[in-house]
Amino acid sequence: QVQLVESGGGLVQAGGSLRLSCAASGSIFSINNMGWYRQAPGKQRELVATIATGGSTNYADSVKGRFSVSRDNAANTVYLQMNSLKPEDTAVYYCTAEIKRYRASWDKLRDYWGQGTQVTVSS
Repeated sequence: QVQLVESGGGLVQAGGSLRLSCAASGSIFSINNMGWYRQAPGKQRELVATIATGGSTNYADSVKGRFSVSRDNAANTVYLQMNSLKPEDTAVYYCTAEIKRYRASWDKLRDYWGQGTQVTVSS
């Protein structure tokens, strides 16, 4: 079994900051890309940021310059530092990871998702 558990969501005023964490646990051989998506009410889930094993990052245009994604490979954890938050950042934030569970060549990378954490930004 593999679990991704997010933490750090909550209610914050516009202009404030939050830091999300997501730890992967269970039977894990290696992790490739990790990242964050979000889904606001009535909208489709959208990419927020991703980070590769080597540290290269990718951001949605809407969060560039305000959000920063990082990871601790030894702890199988990905973080999302969110600054200068806006009401339009309100959403459920999901972490995701591409995980290979076993060393065996027959096993492949699969996408795993956390259950989400609510971020609410008040104006």
